[in-house]
Amino acid sequence: MSTSSGEYLQQLFGLSSQTAVVVGGTGVLGGGIAETLARVGAHVVVVGRSREAGLQRVESIVQQGGSAEFLAADVASESDLRNLLQVLVEQGRVPDVLVNGAGTNAATPFLEITEEEWDRIFRINLGSVRIACQVFGGYWLEQKRHGSIINIASLSAITPLSRVFTYSASKAAVLNLTKNLAREWAEAGIRVNALSPGFFPAEQNRKILTQDRVESIMRHTPARRFGEPMELSGAVLLLASKAAGSFITGENIVVDGGFSAMTI
Repeated sequence: MSTSSGEYLQQLFGLSSQTAVVVGGTGVLGGGIAETLARVGAHVVVVGRSREAGLQRVESIVQQGGSAEFLAADVASESDLRNLLQVLVEQGRVPDVLVNGAGTNAATPFLEITEEEWDRIFRINLGSVRIACQVFGGYWLEQKRHGSIINIASLSAITPLSRVFTYSASKAAVLNLTKNLAREWAEAGIRVNALSPGFFPAEQNRKILTQDRVESIMRHTPARRFGEPMELSGAVLLLASKAAGSFITGENIVVDGGFSAMTI
């Protein structure tokens, strides 16, 4: 009997019986990614500081028929993430997919950037990625398990954007780290890729989306609109899946409505 289209898609992109950890899953984009992974069968672990936001996201996933739990953690704390991994291992839910989606931003003119602001943004945007990759990637290497890591970078990592100097620098570093880890861990069956959203309104960028900036963004975006969180779904499933994405590592998928293709 031939395989139906639904069965074939499930073979390619399904994550049944797998566990996906979404660091920063309490945010707008991270939460959307968490819901996407749950809808194809993964048990999703939503990780973040806000218990209220985390439990709301879990409730939303469960109402859609998915499986999820919230585990509170400082995403840039190695001890918190190691404790979280231990909890999952003890539950028998060894992670298969890690999404690093925590992020913060600040619209500070370059000459006014303070050491405190620089360190805070790098700690969350880059430090959380470094720590999570060490904790979960290290466990996979030790246990000789395969896995997929998806680091959320940004369009600003590859295309200089005004007003977000520290954020852009930290996300450029995320891209560099992604490629280095992909090279190091490919033979071990651990894939490391990045996803770079364009302009998707979220908590960390709402404060810089003034009317004049929105107009400028729309002029430079062929799609003439902002992205919606669920429009990252296809790229996420491709990078997470063991079947469809099995030979993809060290890549950066840009989802930006054509922004990076625009010149004049």
